[in-house]
Amino acid sequence: MAVYKRGYRRYRGPLTGSWTRFMVLPRHAWGRLYQQRLVLMLTMLAMVWPLLCAGFIYLTNHVELLQGLEPEFRQFIQVDGRFFSIFMYVQAGFAVFLAALAGPGLIAPDLANNALPLYFSRPLTRWSYALARLMVLVGMLSVVTWVPGLILFGLQVGLAGGWWFWSNWTLGAGMVAGFVLWLLVLSLVAMASSAYVRWRVVAGAVSLAFFFILTGVAEMINNVFRVNWGHVIDPAWAVNQVWCALLGVAPPEGPGAVPSALALAAIMVLLAAVIERRLRPVEIVR
Repeated sequence: MAVYKRGYRRYRGPLTGSWTRFMVLPRHAWGRLYQQRLVLMLTMLAMVWPLLCAGFIYLTNHVELLQGLEPEFRQFIQVDGRFFSIFMYVQAGFAVFLAALAGPGLIAPDLANNALPLYFSRPLTRWSYALARLMVLVGMLSVVTWVPGLILFGLQVGLAGGWWFWSNWTLGAGMVAGFVLWLLVLSLVAMASSAYVRWRVVAGAVSLAFFFILTGVAEMINNVFRVNWGHVIDPAWAVNQVWCALLGVAPPEGPGAVPSALALAAIMVLLAAVIERRLRPVEIVR
């Protein structure tokens, strides 16, 4: 049959599963990320603090090692909400820099090389593409946040006994929920920076500057109007308020956990809208 007589025919052969197709992007992206020396070194450095916290947990559960200490100091050495909040603060800082290193290389290369039409010509929607890129960052940051946190929580349960778990299971659940919230904010900021800035170094700087700028704007609002509600536009401060509520720790003065959570939800919706606007297979230039 002549070539010109062959019309378009839709492919009707076997397809791989939807989950298999979805995992193609995260699987290859994870492989590329951990080939970067800075990402690998920072990930390894982020494991030092969980190891120190594990030693602290072991020390608190062996009273015989604390016999020579003052009673007031022994009361201070406890595994409670304050302990997990300090652990989360340190790991959250590592997560910020990891997201700034890894995020810029996710979307910017696809936009720079006009690869989106190639992606979307496959059985892959824009939301599936965005969710796959989001999964890359959340999965990578989970390695240094809630995963070692759950290991520490399990270590404490193993050493203290089942009674401690039934009395403090909310600490583990609150830690995971708090970290997931922070990872979503970090990932959306990194993806939005990658979608609008095509140079990796500049995109990473924009991702870091996002938090510092909003912190400065919040302080300026508070000082000019002599209020404290300006903190809600600071993602780090708002997340801290939510963490304090989840872990039962006394929060700093300012808007409570509910207003802070609503502000974070609004920020994430705006970031998702920014990303959705850029993820288009064609662009009309006027």
